[in-house]
Amino acid sequence: MPGVVICGAMGRMGRAILGILKEGPHGLSLSGAVEAAGHPLLLQDAFEATGAGRAGVPVTDDFAKSIAVSDVAIDFTGADSSARNAGSAAAAGKPIVIGSTGLGPAHMERIRIAATKVAIVQSPNMSVGVNLMFKVAADVARVLGEEYDVEIVETHHRFKKDAPSGTAVRLADAVATALGRTMEESGVYGRRGMVGERSRKEIGVFAVRAGDVVGEHTLIFGGIGERFEITHRAHSRDTFARGAVRAAAWILGKPPGLYDMADVLGIGK
Repeated sequence: MPGVVICGAMGRMGRAILGILKEGPHGLSLSGAVEAAGHPLLLQDAFEATGAGRAGVPVTDDFAKSIAVSDVAIDFTGADSSARNAGSAAAAGKPIVIGSTGLGPAHMERIRIAATKVAIVQSPNMSVGVNLMFKVAADVARVLGEEYDVEIVETHHRFKKDAPSGTAVRLADAVATALGRTMEESGVYGRRGMVGERSRKEIGVFAVRAGDVVGEHTLIFGGIGERFEITHRAHSRDTFARGAVRAAAWILGKPPGLYDMADVLGIGK
């Protein structure tokens, strides 16, 4: 059975992925669990550390060594470490699934370079529902056109570091592209004071941070006399974890290239 190494194994998403690997079936086995140097759970059994029994796989801080004995990696760490791990995976000739958010242009460039050598699935959200939302959002935007105002509101837990969320950014880009716009020219991130009347080209994006909300995204198309909304609510991180494991199984044997969850799900873009 192909082996997968989990980067950020002791984080919120890493633990959720370990839980999915433990419950099976998915065609993958745990072959490595990686955390940052100095993490208090280093050398402990990965499953045992999350209360899921024993895996016989210790948590280490050596990704290069772990990917060398694995078939694929799943990375939910952070922008800098994800870009670095993409390079290490490429050097080892192994595919990698990256779900970290907050990736900037420099991070994406490093990932694209790595993708010339190995297959990489990169998505800010591994949920099946959210990736369907990306497609539906673009379709709806094309039908409604210029007569409807577009606003996006996203809500996440208080611990989230980046804003707006990677999912909201991808959603905004999907709508902007469908309308023949770019977020560089149309994006408005929050409003305050006497900002004047809303322009027809604006795409508003607003971030809410509160409590333990896993993730909620609402896309609003506001017309005169009606409002059309699309909302996705994640009730558990397991939905993202299942998508990540599905992506890791899918990417095995794929040629080098940069893929996303639309490719994994076969839903088009």
